[in-house]
Amino acid sequence: MTSKNKTGFTRRDLLTMIGKTAGGAAMYQAMSSLGFATESHYSGPPKLEGARKGATVLVLGAGLAGMVAALELRNAGYKVRILEFSQRAGGRCWSVRGGDTVRELGGAVQRCEFAPGEYFNPGPWRIPYHHHGVLDYCHRLGVALEPFIQVNYNAYVHSSKAYGGKPQRYRHVQADFHGHVAELLSKAAGQGNLDASVSKEDKEKLLEGLRRWGALDSEHRYREGTITSDRRGYEVDPGGGLMPLAKPSKPLDPSELIQSGLWRYIASGQDYEFQSSIFQPVGGMDMIAKAFTKQVGDLIRYQAKVTKIEQNERGVTVTFADLARGGAIEQAKADWCVCTIPLSVLSQIDIQVGNEMQAAINAVPYGSSIKVGLQFKRRFWEQDDSIYGGITYTDLPISRISYPSTRYGAKGKAVVLGAYIFEGPNSFEFGAMAPQERVRRAVEFGNQIHPQYAGEFDSGVSVAWYRVPGQHGCYGMWTDSTRQQHYKNLCQVDNRIVLAGEHTSYIPAWQEGAILSSLDAIQRLHARALA
Repeated sequence: MTSKNKTGFTRRDLLTMIGKTAGGAAMYQAMSSLGFATESHYSGPPKLEGARKGATVLVLGAGLAGMVAALELRNAGYKVRILEFSQRAGGRCWSVRGGDTVRELGGAVQRCEFAPGEYFNPGPWRIPYHHHGVLDYCHRLGVALEPFIQVNYNAYVHSSKAYGGKPQRYRHVQADFHGHVAELLSKAAGQGNLDASVSKEDKEKLLEGLRRWGALDSEHRYREGTITSDRRGYEVDPGGGLMPLAKPSKPLDPSELIQSGLWRYIASGQDYEFQSSIFQPVGGMDMIAKAFTKQVGDLIRYQAKVTKIEQNERGVTVTFADLARGGAIEQAKADWCVCTIPLSVLSQIDIQVGNEMQAAINAVPYGSSIKVGLQFKRRFWEQDDSIYGGITYTDLPISRISYPSTRYGAKGKAVVLGAYIFEGPNSFEFGAMAPQERVRRAVEFGNQIHPQYAGEFDSGVSVAWYRVPGQHGCYGMWTDSTRQQHYKNLCQVDNRIVLAGEHTSYIPAWQEGAILSSLDAIQRLHARALA
């Protein structure tokens, strides 16, 4: 077979087309171009040796990047202090529980009323298996992990414009879309339409692969029957004794399925970050922050609002307001500074760095993500719908519903992630609402998928990240052009200051990015200090 025919269609093109049809290849390419699908390059704790006696470092921000820097620099022999704006450590590594108070810019206040043991993670909520840095620190610091269910074939995919607004089971849409596509490709191959692209031997293997992948019958058709029902599920499941005989389920009409657009959701589990296994800390994501705090909590000065960062050839001076003492102005001095303040905030602070770094700080906008945690009186998604963990996807503004991946079958109240609006117009619209209105709308929209919402809703909490004091956004939104122009300038050691955080990584919006950037920054800062 030639590498390319007259139409320019190669074997690679064919296999890529199949991959795109299945969803994985196209999605991976898109995610890679945005920097979201980069594998972690973590290779273990840094080996920092030879710190000069009495050398001091000031860390700004007690998120994961800041606490990693403080832990490893102190272990290397530096005297370290951390200035943190809020009253807690962890930054976006945060879990909201009953009794917590959530305050927003603009003055809105929420009091969480979740039951004991219940929580919701407004920020990070899962840890991919290849985020080696996060996993290693969890292991080193004794943070217990449990599985996070990303894909549940019994959850729903939903479009308000298809099937009369009735949600469809994930497994039905996935099995039927794969089956119909496999049948189409089998017909094309059988009619000789691919002869110019594949050899006879390849075509035979391709047909066999399509039959198995798409659950086709011996005539390469995707039809109602045992083969397809073994993939998508039965209308009446096989039983025992004199129970009714098993009844195959009927696949969705291919044209209606294609028009529904629901197939766009079924590729999510094939994204690099979400391939099994995925984890979560037992008891909430902030178990990681709490574990770090046990190590470096004595170094943290809370409620310290940084207002100015100066440096010269001898050291760094940081001016801050002590919010615990009515905003009294103080200064902290050190030989070196690791600044992990989000760029959305740092761009508003007087910082003495070079023009190139300052331009980089000003160049990166932040995402406006919204999350809503909803507590219900019972686990109706398990009891009524047989959904144990996983995510339901929808075209409604709430975007997705994530069911708890723990304490299955427990009695009493439970919390779901009732909305995760990652970005776009809906995130700004929800962010402009009062917190209680976001909760009300999440219940209203969710009721279109789960009619139990209205009767079972108990309480809720919402977080709009660009309204969170000290954050002003969820993550740094890089583009290819801004990375090319500003990324290296942002990451350089500027005299005695270096920046760290997810915004100085190729894994934005992930804790792994924050950790890797911190480790890289402190190693380069240490080398500068020794030089």
